[in-house]
Amino acid sequence: MDIKLINIGFGNIVSASRIVAIVSPESAPIKRIIQEARENGMLIDATYGRRTRAVVIMDSEHIVLSAVQPETVANRLWAKEASHSEETE
Repeated sequence: MDIKLINIGFGNIVSASRIVAIVSPESAPIKRIIQEARENGMLIDATYGRRTRAVVIMDSEHIVLSAVQPETVANRLWAKEASHSEETE
């Protein structure tokens, strides 16, 4: 089993295979998801006190807040997948 890890900023790492979505925190539905996760103890704040720029939704229903832009997290994920596929060829 090959575990791929993605850096979501400030040395915080999540399992790439467990990511369902990477979204921006500005919309009202995402703000509700964050609040519900906070109330249910399913919120992981990895912003180190900085502004939340990306919300990572995991398959375990955990919500991870990141201070890195969603595009940056997605690019890191794609780069990791591209390098992995080159290794297997």
